[in-house]
Amino acid sequence: MTIYAKITGTGSVLPERRISNDELAKEMATRGIETSDEWIVTRSGISFRHFTDDKTKTSDLAAEASRRALQAAGLDAQQVDLIILATSTPDCLGGFPSTACIMQEKLGITNQCAAFDIQAVCSGFVYAVSVADKFIRAGMYKNVLVIGAEIFSRILDFNDRGTCVLFGDGAGAVVLSASETPGVLASAQHADGRHRSILCVPGNVANGAIQGQAFLHMDGQAVFKLAVTVLDKVAHEVLDAAGMQTDQVDWVIPHQANIRIMQGTMKKLALPMEKLIVTVDQHGNTSAASIPLAMDAAVRDGRIKPGHTVMIEGVGGGFTWGAALLTM
Repeated sequence: MTIYAKITGTGSVLPERRISNDELAKEMATRGIETSDEWIVTRSGISFRHFTDDKTKTSDLAAEASRRALQAAGLDAQQVDLIILATSTPDCLGGFPSTACIMQEKLGITNQCAAFDIQAVCSGFVYAVSVADKFIRAGMYKNVLVIGAEIFSRILDFNDRGTCVLFGDGAGAVVLSASETPGVLASAQHADGRHRSILCVPGNVANGAIQGQAFLHMDGQAVFKLAVTVLDKVAHEVLDAAGMQTDQVDWVIPHQANIRIMQGTMKKLALPMEKLIVTVDQHGNTSAASIPLAMDAAVRDGRIKPGHTVMIEGVGGGFTWGAALLTM
């Protein structure tokens, strides 16, 4: 019997603190930085974002999103036999122990299942879904928790209006389970380190101190140009691999970075905007969390139904990108 991987549950969480563009503009004005709701919306489509408090960890958000996904899947936490967590904002300096292992403890999982983080920035969730799919198809695992979780508010320079208005915090999770029916139809991942400087946090730690810039840096125009091009190519790559046409896709869930990038991708695919799942206006760019957050929202409000074909795709620092074609 052929084994497939299928999404059986979704979950997400956002911090309680919801910040409008007007609120952010007032806060930035105290620093002598001018911006406005109109300026932000025109360039990004973002109206709101959520920021965590000082005590919350990435693992806390990941754990809560995972609880909700497990509940939706009808699974006990002890039935999870692999955890893959995509994040660029891990709990610990240097990324170890992994945030996945910390979250494993917070979920009370004591079955000693494997757990690890994936670092592909905003493409991380797509990468993680592909890895989970391969493990399940190989017969190694039956129930895999795949999470994207971020606290980007802690790496933003609030003196740089070009970046600090774009990002937010949150987490989304899915349960991928072994199935007799296809779930992940095709996936593809790519990277090109030649473009690493256009989106990065260039600082590092040496001898107990931060050296260089510890805030997020982005060349917005370069990211925009590259993102639209690679997202179109990788979308066609997974469609070709699955033997499908664009008109067979019910929904597209791109990384929620910028509404103009998302709309540009849909135009290149010749797909109607009605098939685009959009949460960037309410959540901002939550990096690896953005796709599972948007997916959970659309599943829970009834737009995405069992049997629908969904394309997920993302781009991120590295430069990384990828896509997957799913049957829900």
